[in-house]
Amino acid sequence: MAATGVCAGLLGVLLTGCSAGGSSDSAEPDGTSASATDSTTPSPSTTELATPLTDSPAVETTAPPPSPSTADTPPSEPTGASALWGTRYSGTAQVTVDVYDYCSADGSRQLADTKTYSMSTTLDLGRPRTGGGETETNPFSLLLAVGQPSEAGAVSFWSSAVSTGSSQDLAGNPRDPNLLLTYWELEWDDGDLSGRLTDPHTEQAVALNLLNWPGLIVPCRSDLGELPGGYPHAVAADTTLGGEVDTANATLTAQGSTGDGQLEFRFDFSGTST
Repeated sequence: MAATGVCAGLLGVLLTGCSAGGSSDSAEPDGTSASATDSTTPSPSTTELATPLTDSPAVETTAPPPSPSTADTPPSEPTGASALWGTRYSGTAQVTVDVYDYCSADGSRQLADTKTYSMSTTLDLGRPRTGGGETETNPFSLLLAVGQPSEAGAVSFWSSAVSTGSSQDLAGNPRDPNLLLTYWELEWDDGDLSGRLTDPHTEQAVALNLLNWPGLIVPCRSDLGELPGGYPHAVAADTTLGGEVDTANATLTAQGSTGDGQLEFRFDFSGTST
């Protein structure tokens, strides 16, 4: 009986010791957690260095509101001649053509006939053309079409064009295949337009400034009739164009002749932008 009591007492001590050991082990995480917390707490010097990164007024986290001058400024718009780029005008032109021939008794040039027409007309203004590394020096490219190309008295004015048909001129000399051809010198100042045809480019076989006119089947024999459909005559250098052009209206007058000396013409055009 005494031995049994001793064993029971020893067993109680062992169980108590084991229980105490288990309690000690379970307490270690608390101690470890406290240590980790202490290690992440910033020191006063760290706190002082971090504060300016969030509180400094020099660092903006949101975009500032626009200033009154920026908010009140409207979007920029084209001004001057560039404001006319892309504008088309439609209206009517009154065209007069004087016809000359050499059918007089002494073979001198004489006035043979005068014709007058009223024709629908369009005027297109665009960005100056570019070709062959050059840009048209006019304030805008101009295309004026008076009547239909096949009508007697029809006129076409081109300020410039880009030739892409050949890399040689008529003499066989090489040239840029994207050659810029400038026909007119134009000036525009606050609505006032003036221009002069400086080069018809007939030598390059690219005459685009034309007057369509029917020719006689037999010279000096009007009784034998005219060639049907007319014939495009190249407009000569020094033909002039002038008037007023703004974003709403165009009023122009042109006067010139053809290179063959057979025709002189003038027209007055009035149109509105469409």
